[in-house]
Amino acid sequence: MLLYTHPACLAHDPGAGHPECPARLEAVLHAVRAAYPLLPWRDAPKASRDALLRVHSRDLVARLLDTPIPHHVRLDEDTAMSTDSPEAALRAAGAGIAAVDAVMSGESRLAFCAVRPPGHHSTGPVAMGFCLFNAVAVAAAHAVHAHGLERVVIADFDVHHGNGSQDIFAAEPRVMYASSHQSPLYPNTGLASDVGVGNLANAPLAPGAGSEAFRHAWRELLLPRIEAYRPQLVLVSAGFDGHRLDPLADLSLEADDYRWISAELAALAGRHAQGRLVSLLEGGYSLAALRACSVAHLQGLGAVAA
Repeated sequence: MLLYTHPACLAHDPGAGHPECPARLEAVLHAVRAAYPLLPWRDAPKASRDALLRVHSRDLVARLLDTPIPHHVRLDEDTAMSTDSPEAALRAAGAGIAAVDAVMSGESRLAFCAVRPPGHHSTGPVAMGFCLFNAVAVAAAHAVHAHGLERVVIADFDVHHGNGSQDIFAAEPRVMYASSHQSPLYPNTGLASDVGVGNLANAPLAPGAGSEAFRHAWRELLLPRIEAYRPQLVLVSAGFDGHRLDPLADLSLEADDYRWISAELAALAGRHAQGRLVSLLEGGYSLAALRACSVAHLQGLGAVAA
């Protein structure tokens, strides 16, 4: 396994008191380094504009990269940028691209991108929900366009529905999007009836749902749909805000649930994608839960064996 990150991702500052703070990534990096001291780390490169433009509008790319930022710019009530945010967003997206290249070349079967800001809420034209560029969408588009893949899956277990990822690929059969998420909850998308072109699978979970409902949704609905799709590459939007300690949502998951779903996705990648799996950090706002869940995630993926 390879880990991609960059110091620039720690410099993104949405403002005092914002839940999407640098301490989130610090907690993940410290926990992973303690658990896996020999895990190879790679500096995340910057994504190119061309790579971003595969999924984002020219107006959004220009707004995020070319707008002068004296200190803070607020994009909406939840989403803000500081002077260091453009590089952080470029490195987060670049991590996914580099990780896809690494697993496609055979350098590693597995890669984890420990980056921020998160991305899965950003649509083609709009940055929202703490997110700037949609890094997992950029990675999926890169896999399709640069590596010629015809079946890429994004498996998203963040507690919030990845409306951006779904919106970007709803009409693109070469990318499947599968999500479990609390509903109702921001951004209030991700209906079970959303089908796209047969490439969408959503499993809404009621507030208070715990391990049993989460595992049932994946075991009975989402994993069989992904299995039938036979992905050539598995991408994971790894949000840990469904943990019972998270302050922004109301699911009751434990670290072992993330270990379980990670192992299931790794096994599926082994059956269909030559083991190729790239995971990108999304949400999670309890530092204690982030520490426990990030290590459980890598345990489930098989970081030791990889």
